[in-house]
Amino acid sequence: MRRLLTTLAILLLVLVAGMTALVLLVNPNDFRHYMVRQVEQKSGYQLALNGDLRWHVWPQLSIIAGPMTLTAPGAPAPVVSADNMRLDVKLWPLLSHQLAVKQVMLKNGVIRLTPESAARPQADAPVAPGGQPEPAEPVHWKYDIDELKVADSLLIWQRGDENPINVRDINLSLSQQDHRRAAISLSSRINRDQRDLTFSLSGQADMSRFPQAVTGKIDQLDYQLEGVDLPAGGIKGQGTLQAAYQQSPASLTLSQLVLSANDSQVRGELSAQLGETPDFRVNLQADRLNLDGLTGWKPAGSEARQQGQTTTFAPVISRDVLVHQNELAVLTGFTAQLALKAASLTYRGLQVAQFEVQADNQRGKVALAALNGKLGQGDFSLPGSLDATGSRLRLSLSPVLHQVELGPVLRAYGLPEALTGRFSLTGTVSGEGLTTEDVNQRWQGQADMSMQGARLHGLNVQQMIQQAVARNNGGVQGQERYERYTEVDQLQSHGDLKNGVLTLSNLQATSPLLALTGGGTLSLTSEQCDVTLATRVTGGWHGDNSSLIDTLSRTSVPLRIYGPWQQLNYQLQVDQVLRKQLQQEARRALKNWAEKNSGSQESKPLNKLLNRD
Repeated sequence: MRRLLTTLAILLLVLVAGMTALVLLVNPNDFRHYMVRQVEQKSGYQLALNGDLRWHVWPQLSIIAGPMTLTAPGAPAPVVSADNMRLDVKLWPLLSHQLAVKQVMLKNGVIRLTPESAARPQADAPVAPGGQPEPAEPVHWKYDIDELKVADSLLIWQRGDENPINVRDINLSLSQQDHRRAAISLSSRINRDQRDLTFSLSGQADMSRFPQAVTGKIDQLDYQLEGVDLPAGGIKGQGTLQAAYQQSPASLTLSQLVLSANDSQVRGELSAQLGETPDFRVNLQADRLNLDGLTGWKPAGSEARQQGQTTTFAPVISRDVLVHQNELAVLTGFTAQLALKAASLTYRGLQVAQFEVQADNQRGKVALAALNGKLGQGDFSLPGSLDATGSRLRLSLSPVLHQVELGPVLRAYGLPEALTGRFSLTGTVSGEGLTTEDVNQRWQGQADMSMQGARLHGLNVQQMIQQAVARNNGGVQGQERYERYTEVDQLQSHGDLKNGVLTLSNLQATSPLLALTGGGTLSLTSEQCDVTLATRVTGGWHGDNSSLIDTLSRTSVPLRIYGPWQQLNYQLQVDQVLRKQLQQEARRALKNWAEKNSGSQESKPLNKLLNRD
């Protein structure tokens, strides 16, 4: 045992002595000119190493460099700059004058992908003469890299005159596995427009055909997005995908994409042709797509909102400015085709099944071939077109709704549920903009509408008429108990929308106890209505005045419903109906008496009066 320990001690001593001798005998600054020249020959980039190079022995034999820069040909700003650089080298190759670099590490680096750091051709660059080139200087050192690490660094990315994107806190590890294939680990943080994206990923990259093509796979992606116009907890999730990039023609393909965002999940593929006008193809499927969870929408007065768990919004000034701009002007910069299917979609509390979108964008002119789904027991379809090429967004839609419960839709948009039932609609609508102000002022259209099982809440028309009649005539009564709504089996009408006012015409409604006809207006701007109905109460009458009951069952009573949607008022002209009924009964009685006493002197003036009326 003692001999073994002695042998190990001797080997360790020899190793330490050898490394010490190597460090003393080999000057790392001898590598400076070689590295600069090799980088320039292979890439054309200029490598600048400021300060002396020095050895660092523990825990890894390394060459430590001070500030460094890497600059593209003709560029005024460097592509890469760092406070210090460390080269971890292999020991044995140094003995045979070979520089084998195990790892390159940049600390506090700045990577610039901006117009200032891009390569620029030299107009007055000399042209090499013809003939054979001069023999190259003998190379005594070989250069190889196994791993690259970038720590606590910054990436500045800018295209043209756009605002730059800063990718902060970059921690990158790139390990070469075999020929130009590498394992990648990256974490970073992006901050822009008051939003912060933190992410980390790991995967593999195949650069065997670089720069003509690069392929890769992300095995694990974790991210979190926080900031303005996002839920208080942000948007976070995980994902995996495969990517392929081709230089000529420039294209990018993402396949086998699986991505989660809060409680939503999507999968599919995306391809892009990155020419002067980019062209995108997106095909996505989702088992669950919760837009409320991604936007932070909460119903008015909800517990979460009362507790302050609200979405963070952008400053009021910026939001007011955006309202008057073309909301979708970004569509003019590319062409795209989108196909999206979701088994379950949540939007403003509405649960939509079998949701589907198919759209084709041609530089701002969008054909919306399909926008449909199932809502409860009903379904909807909203095909149409959008035009974002002008100063304001223009749209034209042809909505079709069939047996959609109206109550949840009104509740989703914060409107009072004054009218509920199974709603159907077929019509057209066109206009400019997407804001509430645009809908109220710049939209117009028409539609044929109908409802089944319609209920007008807070107002029982039958009760109002029957109780008013009973107060004026003791021989007639209504029902003993009434509901707090008016219910009809069938309701249909035609509507015209203009300047924020929906005008209803040819309104008809029927039920076993009621028959209504009429029309009126609904103001979307002031949320008020003014509707006049001719109402017949055909059932529910009781009493011993059968002739009056028969007359009332056949008589239309004028009813005006007006005022704010949340506090409707009514005007009922029952007195006029009863007065007319009494006049008719008196006339009938006088006429019968005159007929019985046609020969008497008293009947002559009475006949003249009746004939005159």
